[in-house]
Amino acid sequence: MPTTKSNRSSARHSAEAQEQLQNPKEITGDIVEYLTEYARENPGYAALACLGVGFVLGWKLKPW
Repeated sequence: MPTTKSNRSSARHSAEAQEQLQNPKEITGDIVEYLTEYARENPGYAALACLGVGFVLGWKLKPW
């Protein structure tokens, strides 16, 4: 049975998706690098984001 262009295209996209799934450490490293660079460029916004996340976590995880 001959392969069509759409079958080859979907196979190529599937292979690319598998490649991306095989490197979770690389993806995590990229995210950490991006956030570090963003925090250096915008320290005020980064501090407010950390404060906001800490406030929400503290509010939701209080012991009583």
